Amino acid sequence: MASEYLFPPQPQAALAVVGEDRLFPVARIFCVGRNYVEHAKEMGNEVDREAPFYFLKPTIGMAHSGATAPYALGTRDLHHEMELVVAIGEPAFRIGAEQAQSVVYGYACGLDMTRRDLQQDGKDKRRPWDFGKAFENGAVLGPITPAASVPSLDGRSIALKVNGVPRQSALLDDLVWKVDELISHLSRYYHLMPGDLIFTGTPAGVGPVVVGDVLEGAIDGLEPVKLTIGPAE
Repeated sequence: MASEYLFPPQPQAALAVVGEDRLFPVARIFCVGRNYVEHAKEMGNEVDREAPFYFLKPTIGMAHSGATAPYALGTRDLHHEMELVVAIGEPAFRIGAEQAQSVVYGYACGLDMTRRDLQQDGKDKRRPWDFGKAFENGAVLGPITPAASVPSLDGRSIALKVNGVPRQSALLDDLVWKVDELISHLSRYYHLMPGDLIFTGTPAGVGPVVVGDVLEGAIDGLEPVKLTIGPAE
């Protein structure tokens, strides 16, 4: 077997950790759809209460908080979606919801940027959402706060401002499928591993952004996430 690459591989995707000098290496990015009732309504949908559903984003599409990212290619309707992100720190396979907390390494603020027109085109044609969700700078992440510093998610607010104007505001209590339930459900279909991230869904108030907009997302007790929309390339 050959021992050298044809060209240099992409660097390992990683996130800063609050209070740590070491980085959290990112493996996969799972995203939950329609996990807040009011967001599902604003998009003309209903929550599927039988089971959550997911899509994935590539780690090569990650951007770090504070970045300036160009307006996404191929769209005229780029939207923000503010989310709680769960970082997995231990292997998990067919784990019960009551044990799920034991595999959580920490939490972060994340922006699930969405090419809404391309996502809608996929829906209309009964095709996958990949063009709408999986693209460069489509997953924007703040530093991870270890779970030991977040004893409970109860009562914590989640919010997003664009140019200082509130756009999204809710409580994490409003999640339809809670963190422990999501981990348990995903672990029936994947061998979850250290480094996996789970975007848990966005509350109502999603909307378009334009070049020059500054997005600032916050969740009580976590490091915020910030993104500036730069000119299209």
